Formats: sequence, structure tokens, C-alpha cells
Amino acid sequence: MDIVVRLGEENDIDELEKLYNDLNDYLAKGVNYPGWIKGIYPVRQNAIDGVKHGNLHVATHNGKIVGALILNHEPEPAYYKAKWKFDSDYSDVFVIYTFVVHPNFLKCGVGKTLIEFSFEHSIKSHAKSVRLDVYEKNIPAIKLYEKCGFEYIDTVDLGLGNYGLNWFKLYEKVL
Repeated sequence: MDIVVRLGEENDIDELEKLYNDLNDYLAKGVNYPGWIKGIYPVRQNAIDGVKHGNLHVATHNGKIVGALILNHEPEPAYYKAKWKFDSDYSDVFVIYTFVVHPNFLKCGVGKTLIEFSFEHSIKSHAKSVRLDVYEKNIPAIKLYEKCGFEYIDTVDLGLGNYGLNWFKLYEKVL
């Protein structure tokens, strides 16, 4: 499958919002591994902010957005409690957020392509590692991250207990 990853643009926002909603509808019908809730996360504002800050990247297939992620230097506060491979002020570390794949394109290599893109982009930007968090019960995502070379670091509370999401695993890929 031919997948192209590029920087998200303002005219992608409507399509990204539809992808977020389609994914949340799909998750609500089956096993909701990430624990996402339509209207709460991810939402249109996540796409708007990512485009505005120039850190949202979209994966396209035949011109249609099939996945996306945000890469920035802004860790969750709980990240500072973990013992990472090295200390950083995050100027040399990228954090993956809002990593989505359209339900029609799951298990087609979109996620792997986005992860590999995050490594390439980080290396070009002279970053030392890529970090992320994942809900502890999101088994498909955890398997993908580990297959792509991420190493488990710690389990932390990101303060999302109100949504039934108590524990998140932290992962790092040193570049």
C-alpha cells in the first residue's frame, strides 16, 4: 500500500475531524482499546492546534487521509516522574500525541509508516529520542510500539481517572 506522510494543512481539518469521529464510532462498537470518547478525544480542536503549531503530520493513501499524529516537545507532567534513558529538557526529544489510523485502514501498515516517519523526522531534527504514552489496556498499540523498537520505561497516572483511564505505559525509542 502506497502511503505518503506530509505536514497537515488547514484544509485537512474537516477530513481529520471525520477520521477522529469515524475512529471513535468504530471503537465504541467493539473493544475500545485506547479508551477514547467521541467529543472528548480526539476532537477537531486537536487537529486545529496541530496544524496551527506545524506539528501535525498526516498519512495519505490516494490523496485520502488514512492516519495522523502530532509530534511535539511537550511532555505530560507525569513524564518527569519517570526514569528515562537520559535526562532532557525535551528540546531534543519528540513526544507522539493523537496517533490515529482510520478504521478502514487498520492492519494495513499505516501505523508502522507513521511511527517510522516519526523516527526519520526526529533524526533530521537532531532529536535523541521519541517518547509516548499509551493506555495500559491498549494492547494493539503496545504491540506495534514494541515491534517498532520502543522500550517500556514506566507506568504513570496521567490524571485521566475520571474517564476510567488510570494507568499509562511510557515508552521510548532512543535514536
